[in-house]
Amino acid sequence: MGKQDKQLEQNKQEEPLSILSRSLLTGFIGGLIGGFFGIVLYFFNFSEVAPKSYLLRSWLTADWIDSWLGSVLSILMIGILSLATAFIYFLLFKRINSLWMGAAYGLALWFIVFYIIQPIFPNIPHLTDLKLITIVSTICLYILYGTFIGFSISYDYLETKIRAEKERKS
Repeated sequence: MGKQDKQLEQNKQEEPLSILSRSLLTGFIGGLIGGFFGIVLYFFNFSEVAPKSYLLRSWLTADWIDSWLGSVLSILMIGILSLATAFIYFLLFKRINSLWMGAAYGLALWFIVFYIIQPIFPNIPHLTDLKLITIVSTICLYILYGTFIGFSISYDYLETKIRAEKERKS
């Protein structure tokens, strides 16, 4: 390979995404999936609370919120908010490679959303006023979300660390 060939753009290898970037991408995708299933739970009456109730209906009164556009926008907003939850998990728990840690993280997020910050959302019933099926369904959704985020981030961190050690030894 000549000196000129080494400098060609096509011969350069792409820099892989950093662990943090992959963690944020995982958070965004997890938020999209979680938001979608939150809409599905609401649509099939497993939950009294739709994601758009939290994110849009609390501050807006437009008619389009109840349409497909409101659902899509709320799913995207959950994906963006999920960047923060993935970042927090990355900072605090990335070294803990366990499904249980992710499940506990999801349960903690559920408690924060449905109990601690619930007063911010005036059109969402208080936790004691929700039906049991809503509580159980949303807890399951949050546990699945936390498990996805947590285990994906921890696994990626551990694999990157192992790969770096192998490269260092060789």
